[in-house]
Amino acid sequence: MNLAPVQALARVGPAAALLLAMTACTGDSPPPSSPRPASPQASTAPVTTTPTGRTTAMNIRLTLDGHPVAATLNDSPTARDLAAQLPLTLSLRDLNQAEKIADLPRKLSTSGAPEGADPEVGDLAYYAPWNQLATYYRDAPYAAGLVIVGHMADGGAEQLATADEITIEAAP
Repeated sequence: MNLAPVQALARVGPAAALLLAMTACTGDSPPPSSPRPASPQASTAPVTTTPTGRTTAMNIRLTLDGHPVAATLNDSPTARDLAAQLPLTLSLRDLNQAEKIADLPRKLSTSGAPEGADPEVGDLAYYAPWNQLATYYRDAPYAAGLVIVGHMADGGAEQLATADEITIEAAP
């Protein structure tokens, strides 16, 4: 008996399951981008959808001045590129009394990203023109060059408002 087809299926099956899980989307989501290899630190938690309809792919933990906050990264090339840099500890600066920003060590991919975004309270975003992580504790207007990469759990925005440092790491 020729086992080559069975062996090939055994190698491809787990990757196909991961691809299906990562490309699950809501009716109003853009089409999925081409798959990239998962980060070795990526969570194996199933893909979920937030109340705002944004698909999440990785659970992360933020530490804001020593206080842990749960968060998720979405399934976008930009978020996956950020996840590949984890863990990160960054100094935060206030911008417009609505967000905290931090310089990232290197530019992130914006492949397939929209022209800009209208952030919500609790959002984690990448501001491509300045290569910065932007985290929102108040409402802010649409910004060209802004890519939403994730969202903090309830209560995180209040802690963010007074934080001077953020550590981002894969959730255990």
